[in-house]
Amino acid sequence: MIKACLRLLLLCTITLFSVNTLAADKPSFKICWSIYAGWMPWDYAQQSGIVKKWADKYGIDIQFVQVNDYIESVNQYTAGGFAGCTMTNMDALTIPATGGVDSTALIVGDYSNGNDGILLKGAGNLSALKGAGNLSALKGKPINLVELSVSHYLLARALEKSGMSEKDVKVVNTADADLVAAFGTADVNAIVTWNPLLAEAEKQPNSHLIFSSAQIPGEILDLLVVNSATLQKYPQLGKALTGAWYETLKTMSGPTDSAKAARTQMAQASGTDLAGFDQQLAATHLFSDAKTTLDFVQSPQLKATMQMVAEFSFKHGLLGEGAPSADVVGVATPAGNWGDAGNLKLRFTDEYTKMAAAGQL
Repeated sequence: MIKACLRLLLLCTITLFSVNTLAADKPSFKICWSIYAGWMPWDYAQQSGIVKKWADKYGIDIQFVQVNDYIESVNQYTAGGFAGCTMTNMDALTIPATGGVDSTALIVGDYSNGNDGILLKGAGNLSALKGAGNLSALKGKPINLVELSVSHYLLARALEKSGMSEKDVKVVNTADADLVAAFGTADVNAIVTWNPLLAEAEKQPNSHLIFSSAQIPGEILDLLVVNSATLQKYPQLGKALTGAWYETLKTMSGPTDSAKAARTQMAQASGTDLAGFDQQLAATHLFSDAKTTLDFVQSPQLKATMQMVAEFSFKHGLLGEGAPSADVVGVATPAGNWGDAGNLKLRFTDEYTKMAAAGQL
């Protein structure tokens, strides 16, 4: 009897050791993210168990880690601290890709459709300029913004569409945390920023939105970027993340109580309420499902956009010291590549989104 008990205890110990060993050997991945309307679904997916469900399906472990400073999150990803990170298309090009880290835009989640804008103070209905492609009221004025950010890119595109250039204005570099307060002073008449700062600043007297990202649709993209070598070695990571993303979008969409509850949780996590969060989503063209994402990712527009982003980045010295031209970093898209084919460092893939659209995840 004693021998039988000892044998059973030994068997249980071996079994437990095997389970722990397997658990220790399970591939584990950390993804960093920061607060923004288009990225809040990832936090909800983590908190609600959707990420765990899909990770378990593919035998891996995925943890989303919030980093309060957005640029710092991208820098940490670039330094190898994370397997993936939420970031814009411009930052994906100018930070990890330019830094030599081969990265893949696994999920193109949305594009800014009014979440970024140019505000100008003044009496009268200056908002009549909006949509007219005429920003002449900015000529000769100082404009406060986060220099070399997507706000700077938005200003450059707005001026270009108005037949002007940055030479016609004076860019004043201002921290995003200071922009709203600065706009409330007599010395600052124009700013470029993003939500929720944009909505807050727009409430100030005589404030007029004269240009927004809705006038350059599909150019300011919000992505989930993963390390290309990691994705190649562990395709199950791409499958799990893609499956979790589209399940989350389905969960949060529409007027049902469950969808409102999901968005309310996202709103609270981002420091607002459901109404405020829905207002931000209204200015975010969130690709609602895999099919709509595919239509965008496979279009020639994506390649053209990345060329414009690369040319802006080169002009402002964001492609590395001594970069000889705008095409120094290669960008791959389903519709064709831009830049140096021998230095492809940013890849937009449709492989996993195709699986999602076909119900193959």
